[in-house]
Amino acid sequence: MVWFVVMEIFSTLLEWVSLGQKSESEKTLEILLLRRQLAIVERTLAKPVRPSRGEKLTLAILAAKLKARTGRTAKELGEIIRIVQPETVLKWHREAVRRKWTQQKRNSGGRPRTAREIEQLVVRLARENDWGNGKIEGELIKLGYDLSDETVANILKRHGIPPAPERSPSPSWRHLMTHYQDQLLACDFFTVETLFLQTIYIFFFIEVGTRRVHFAGCTSHPIGAWVTQQARHVMGDLSDREPAIRFLIRDRDMKFTTAFDTVFRSEGMTVIRTPVRAPNANCYAERWIRSAREECLDQLLIFNEAHLRRVMRDYIAYYNTARPHQGIDQNIPIPRLLSDARGPVRCRKVLGGILHDYSREA
Repeated sequence: MVWFVVMEIFSTLLEWVSLGQKSESEKTLEILLLRRQLAIVERTLAKPVRPSRGEKLTLAILAAKLKARTGRTAKELGEIIRIVQPETVLKWHREAVRRKWTQQKRNSGGRPRTAREIEQLVVRLARENDWGNGKIEGELIKLGYDLSDETVANILKRHGIPPAPERSPSPSWRHLMTHYQDQLLACDFFTVETLFLQTIYIFFFIEVGTRRVHFAGCTSHPIGAWVTQQARHVMGDLSDREPAIRFLIRDRDMKFTTAFDTVFRSEGMTVIRTPVRAPNANCYAERWIRSAREECLDQLLIFNEAHLRRVMRDYIAYYNTARPHQGIDQNIPIPRLLSDARGPVRCRKVLGGILHDYSREA
């Protein structure tokens, strides 16, 4: 016990002599380092937690400064750093230095990024056309923007848009339908149940470009000869149309016989049959059937075939001459002549008030 006390006194005297040989800055750094370790230990007594990022950074900076001023090794720093290994503190410092230079690299100067609205314009030009980078560059110069073709290429790469040869290998079906829509005619049947549960078939044609509907007729017995005769009547109405109808879209219903197709082929038209069980392939006709049911037929009780014929003629006349259509930019299939009338708004009841047509009086 006496020997232990003597050794403690002797080591204390040695530390005192050693402290006397140190500079004030060195002693200040040691005191700060010890005090920060003491604060961390006091904070973790209640609940063991790891040092925070701020505490790690503080210890790392103090240890690095002390090592730089005194030239101490990691083993010698172990006399001062007690709560963790000295090498751990030095590793924290190396990580802080790495993050500093990484952040500086990210924030380094250079050419500013292209404005967002210009970048969106480049993407739009690329998606709406099959132009190469040089062509897009020229179009931008025409619009008052000076971008190099390399900048254009970088913008397209960021948005995942491939180069021009890979971007548009062939026209899409949507593009073809848009280009030829004024030359397309579609036809179809749908059924209506009368008040006395008699099934009546409605046969119609629709021009894809204008959405104009042609009522071919209705019958409870749609045999092939009747269907062919109705097709001849419709083709008589369309004979002087410009541009001329070149394609007819129909499904694979057995009511469309060879004689039916011959009526259209004799006029130089191509008959396109839709795939089996694919109503979306004749989507314009299907969409009109939905409109006819929701706006008209679901609101009425149909008594017989003659009643249905009158209803459909009134509805189709309203549809073609008075009803704005979203698919053609709110236009009407058969546009009205615009007038300068500024009178009061007049309402015309259609089908007894189920539908209303509004116009201004002269």
